[in-house]
Amino acid sequence: MRPLQWLTGLLLVLSITGCSTISGWFEVDDEDPTAPVDLIDIEQTVKIKKLWSTGVGDGQGDGLYKLQPVMAGDIIYAAGADGEVKAVDRLRGKTLWDTELETGLSGGVGRYEDALLLGSSDGFVLKVSAEDGELLWSTRLQGEVLAPPQSNGRVVVAQTYDGKLQGLDFETGEKLWTYDSDVPVLTIRGTSAPLVNGDTVYAGFANGRVIAFNIDTGGVLWEVRVAISQGRSEIERIVDVDGAMALIGNELYAASYQGRVVAIDVSAGRKIWQKDVSSFSGVSQGFGNVYVTDDNGTVSAYLRNGQGLRWQQDALGYRELSRPTPVSSYLAVVDFEGYLHLMSQVDGEFVGRVKVGGGGARANMLTDGNKLYVFTNDGDLVAYEITARD
Repeated sequence: MRPLQWLTGLLLVLSITGCSTISGWFEVDDEDPTAPVDLIDIEQTVKIKKLWSTGVGDGQGDGLYKLQPVMAGDIIYAAGADGEVKAVDRLRGKTLWDTELETGLSGGVGRYEDALLLGSSDGFVLKVSAEDGELLWSTRLQGEVLAPPQSNGRVVVAQTYDGKLQGLDFETGEKLWTYDSDVPVLTIRGTSAPLVNGDTVYAGFANGRVIAFNIDTGGVLWEVRVAISQGRSEIERIVDVDGAMALIGNELYAASYQGRVVAIDVSAGRKIWQKDVSSFSGVSQGFGNVYVTDDNGTVSAYLRNGQGLRWQQDALGYRELSRPTPVSSYLAVVDFEGYLHLMSQVDGEFVGRVKVGGGGARANMLTDGNKLYVFTNDGDLVAYEITARD
């Protein structure tokens, strides 16, 4: 699947009195500048040991979802688009419990203490026991829930594809408040996961804004424009903030498609620095860097202090890379062919590569020390151990 086809044919959605997907493939000639580059040979300087693998339903299904697992202690919780939810011992890969929900899933997995939070393709938010997978409650919203709902134990916050952010009572699922954003004519198929910190929730929207809310009332505390729509066509004006954000202390990092990566002072609601970038996979941080994958396949490390670019790796052009994920002293990305690439966090040089699966892995990876957990689009949850070669 070519990246240009994947983005244009499947991810762009019209939001005119309800969302309808632009369908169909577009012919691309052999000299297409956005064709994925061939992989170069690398020197394998790390050991990538597969520890275990287990299946979780049909993975991301056919809806281009991004169901991501979540880790709590020694347990990983993962869900498939067909409604299967599984708890797995992350050390041995043993299934602790497995349940089948009677609805297709499109958003998850969120977690707060003993509760898992999920979203369905028909607009339900579901609270499930983390102890045994029992369904505790479900509440119907309007629009698909494409990102993991989040909570602080009082309020569950869920973002729907129609541009709404909604607060629900954690114990009962009762609707408490709704914020309705302006949805552009064209958007990328996806939403950024809300980020909860105490009494505040941060959310990114398809209009290129990041907004902070009081989690109890839904009141807006501040908003920052990450990107400004520009261009003549609606496609050129897409500026979605769809990828994962990162919060470190009082600094929030976010990136938009056809916009910027920004650092925001959350105490004041103002931008600290910004750099031009186009990304829909989100940001991560490590080694004093902020990492972002551009939609053209370039992986960049920006200095957290705003002093500019530390390094770039452009040898994975147009290979539909996942969100870059720090693991130990390395940085991991997965491409559309299912190759896991490891780079040094110091200089971006390749140190290892392994084939995870043929269908790629859109979901954000999980890490713990030198362990890396990858949930593929086909539904394989795979654990790796990464160590330097002797």
